[in-house]
Amino acid sequence: METGADHAIITVNLTKKFGEFCAVNALNFKVKKGEVYGLLGPNGAGKTTTIKMLCGISRATSGKAFILGKRAPDKVVAREIGYMPQETALYDNLTIEENLEFYGEIFNLKDDEISNKIQKLLDFINLKDWGDEIVRNLSGGMKRRVSLACALIHEPKILFLDEPTVGVDPELRVSFWDYFKQLKKSKKTILITTHYMDGNAYAVIIFPENFTRNAYIGVEKFSPSFYA
Repeated sequence: METGADHAIITVNLTKKFGEFCAVNALNFKVKKGEVYGLLGPNGAGKTTTIKMLCGISRATSGKAFILGKRAPDKVVAREIGYMPQETALYDNLTIEENLEFYGEIFNLKDDEISNKIQKLLDFINLKDWGDEIVRNLSGGMKRRVSLACALIHEPKILFLDEPTVGVDPELRVSFWDYFKQLKKSKKTILITTHYMDGNAYAVIIFPENFTRNAYIGVEKFSPSFYA
């Protein structure tokens, strides 16, 4: 089986069933290292289920997935993955910095390393002066930004972002795409699930004629204009 030295993600007939219901049906795609791809489909198409299989959160019913050349799930490769779930996985009673510290400790980062990364990440997400703010007091958009920072704390090679711009206003959505552009420049591989067309400025999405709900997820590389 070719795992692709140039590819960060490969799926081979990846399938997930819940009883008789087929959530993901024989999905095949490849994502090159250092690229930004969009996983596009309507609600219920199986995007989140696909991401969870690739992250090792959910086991596939059949088929295979390879992450950085390793058969998923793999404990070593798991450290190279950053995952931003659709629902924010933050502790509301902790500050932004405390949430970031928690995720840094999960990956066994040293205290001084965590502190250094926190300052860089707060600057990256434009919340430099908000580190001491309790998360419950944040707006939905700010929580989404903190969730992205938590996924980046251990400097993963691959980012799985599940509907990262859901529920945010158009202005902040543009800011998120700016974040992704910067991450692209740092050679990270990014797979983003979305049901937004996002104005066609960032991606060229082509639906095949046989597109059907729960049968196909469109996977397209973001166009060169995205990086301009």
